[in-house]
Amino acid sequence: MTDDNQARTRFLIIQLMRLGGVALVVFSLLVINHALPFPEIVGWPLLVIGLIEIFLIPRILARMWRTPL
Repeated sequence: MTDDNQARTRFLIIQLMRLGGVALVVFSLLVINHALPFPEIVGWPLLVIGLIEIFLIPRILARMWRTPL
């Protein structure tokens, strides 16, 4: 895999992680507000996991994939 393709693939993975986190947060907010037929207790952990997926996982992946100096 060329460096350009590898960089594009990694960028796509990071963006998909963020998008998945946003979807999880929206789903959890619907659960918490009783718009979906799930117990509210399910929504809170999903909210935390979604926020971690939005804010922390992309940083961890970027740090892990950083080009060595």
